[in-house]
Amino acid sequence: MIEKALSGNKQYWGWIALLVTTIAVAAYTYIRYQYQIGLGITGLSRDVTWGFYIAQFTFMVGVAASAVMVVLPYYLHNYKEFGKITILGEFIAVASVIMCMTFIFVDMGQPFRITNVFLYPSPHSLMFWDTVVLFGYLVLNVLISRVTLTAERKGIAPPGWIKPIIILSIPWAFSIHTVTAFLYSGLAARPFWLTAILAPRFLASAFATGPALLILLVLILRKFTKFDAGREPVQKLAIIATYAMAVNVFFVLMEVFTAIYSNIPEHMAHFQYLFVGIEGHATYVGWMWTSVILAVVSLILLFNPKTRRNESILVVACIAVVLSLWIDKGLAMVIAGFVPTVLGHVVDYIPTLPELLISLGIYAMGALLVTVFYKMTLSVRHQLRTEGYK
Repeated sequence: MIEKALSGNKQYWGWIALLVTTIAVAAYTYIRYQYQIGLGITGLSRDVTWGFYIAQFTFMVGVAASAVMVVLPYYLHNYKEFGKITILGEFIAVASVIMCMTFIFVDMGQPFRITNVFLYPSPHSLMFWDTVVLFGYLVLNVLISRVTLTAERKGIAPPGWIKPIIILSIPWAFSIHTVTAFLYSGLAARPFWLTAILAPRFLASAFATGPALLILLVLILRKFTKFDAGREPVQKLAIIATYAMAVNVFFVLMEVFTAIYSNIPEHMAHFQYLFVGIEGHATYVGWMWTSVILAVVSLILLFNPKTRRNESILVVACIAVVLSLWIDKGLAMVIAGFVPTVLGHVVDYIPTLPELLISLGIYAMGALLVTVFYKMTLSVRHQLRTEGYK
């Protein structure tokens, strides 16, 4: 079916050319600089050992896990309104997991040492289990999407054996972000992450980001193609994003209250660094207050039925959700865990230009995969509609 992605108008090929060019620039930057010199070209240091790459990995794991928000209602609760968009969510999961693995790859000083995870597996290592659940989730979604799209192309129902695999993918989706959260919360020396609510918070933010992103993609497809998922599934996704975002904000407020009320310096310092700065170090203060404002705006727009049902305003609300949670998880959450250091020092971390270019290339790779997957899906559906008219 890949041949269906090899045809398109000038807009389609212009978009493909832009993505391929971005990927090429990122690949050159990685090979020419990072692969030759190492992580010294990044903003990482002895005190801040995880940075922009790992933050993007954390954010994209949530996007991958969020596919369950369309799979679960469609396959378990027989909500047929999600029939047109379920495979779109699964393809987002496939692209997101591949991006996650790529972010891990570029974060390693010697990238090919990742093979040691498989050559010398350690069941006591959470990194080993994170690798297992991510790779397993990728295999499940590739298999499910391929089988269901092939069945749709032939105009038949998917084979019965795929149903148990689909059901298995639902708890597996929860596991990938839960294990990722355990990677952080299991580090006792990092008080910012040492909280039992981190995994629920990760899941809540994922179940807000994913539906919001899917809404944006569905509306983009409606504008630039003949595909229309309908108004009902878009509104249901909006409701899911609304309550997930509300729960995420509630969890964050619980952590802030606990840190402030307990008055434990080690816990308060991280929030102080993020929201007001410490000793003149305020690198992420503006970013965090932007995230707060975007979260509040998104909740106001989403909870109000009139604004939520207005799709032009819904687009603004969904963008606010994605940007707010990207700042929170894809920028500040990882960095704040290292600031201040265990010795009480404040070491600022700012991503370098090569880091940003390489990360942009990985995002472009994910966008390219989603574009190709969606082109295949829409071509199959267009062909079925055309044959139906004959």
